[in-house]
Amino acid sequence: MRIIRAPTLARAHELAVRTVLEKGWVLDTENDEATIECEELALEVESPESEPMASPASRFQKRFLDAYAENLLHGSDAKFEYDYHRRLFDWGETLRVAPLERPGHSVQEGLTVDGEDVHVDQIDYIARKLEQAPNSRRAVAITWNPVVDENLDDCPCLQLVQCLLRDGKLQMKVVFRSNDILSAAGSNMYALVHLQKAIADRLGVACGRYTHIALVPHVYYRRDLNDIEPFCKSGTEIRPVAEVCRACGKCPRSSGV
Repeated sequence: MRIIRAPTLARAHELAVRTVLEKGWVLDTENDEATIECEELALEVESPESEPMASPASRFQKRFLDAYAENLLHGSDAKFEYDYHRRLFDWGETLRVAPLERPGHSVQEGLTVDGEDVHVDQIDYIARKLEQAPNSRRAVAITWNPVVDENLDDCPCLQLVQCLLRDGKLQMKVVFRSNDILSAAGSNMYALVHLQKAIADRLGVACGRYTHIALVPHVYYRRDLNDIEPFCKSGTEIRPVAEVCRACGKCPRSSGV
């Protein structure tokens, strides 16, 4: 695992993009998408609310990021196979199952315990747990739901959120099973730090360290080719692996690798 320590979210994002593009290897996904994949990354940001929170190299800037954070905290009307707001604030999905007597048809069935529908506000649990036991290591939320996600084409990348109260500050640690470092990680970190701040405000404390762990960090180097150059700056900031440079072809370096 590579550990990146940075003063801001923006710098952590830039260093993560550099690491994947310079240290990664080519791998086509199970959906036949060309990626550069890298070993695990842990990004540690001591003061996650410090500016800049978004890298100027990213095409996703404040207006988009604020809307993304708002959707994580409060939900949206958009329909997706899953969304992080529901997984964190209302865990317990409605399932579509095909009854044996009517092949090809499906009905809605909710997850139940003792006949009651399952609706778990995990963020409320985190806050209550830390109010009751400030030194707890159990203030954890998960997103994965086996009965749903084993059958989804698009399943959650964020898997776990843990909050700790240490030295009078709220730390947050998150784990992604897979993370698109170029196009998603910046937005993910921005929104999750806003979640960290919301929990810290409820507890009446300041935000502490934010740790972002990506178990399989990657970049879709063909799909998102135009988004690489602002980070790379024609090879002056980042010297990507040869496959990325050849696919890009926008600077002299591409002809020499």
